[in-house]
Amino acid sequence: MRTYQLHIRLHRTRVIQVGKLGRFRFPAGDYVYTGSARRNIEARVRRHRSRDKKLRWHIDYLLAQPEAGITGVQLSREPECTVNARTPGTIVVARFGAGDCRAGCGSHLKYLGPR
Repeated sequence: MRTYQLHIRLHRTRVIQVGKLGRFRFPAGDYVYTGSARRNIEARVRRHRSRDKKLRWHIDYLLAQPEAGITGVQLSREPECTVNARTPGTIVVARFGAGDCRAGCGSHLKYLGPR
């Protein structure tokens, strides 16, 4: 399994319905989302960059916003939760991208603050 981090900029504060997780206020600014893929991580990152996709994962709902864009990608061979735990930031939405997390991360999306 390989881990990736998406660096995301949200240009305007938005209230977003995130699938069944609920409706949340995302302040404008910079975010980091940590995810993983068992195989073909490049295809996963390409999918996240695409605007034309079915909304399947929590991150899809944020990235579908016209005000949101990926500003950078980092890849790692370390476990997803290890990478996420050392990433600074605050949790805006509990359980975002971490519904099946066993390490107690709280969220795999971190808000870094206004740009």
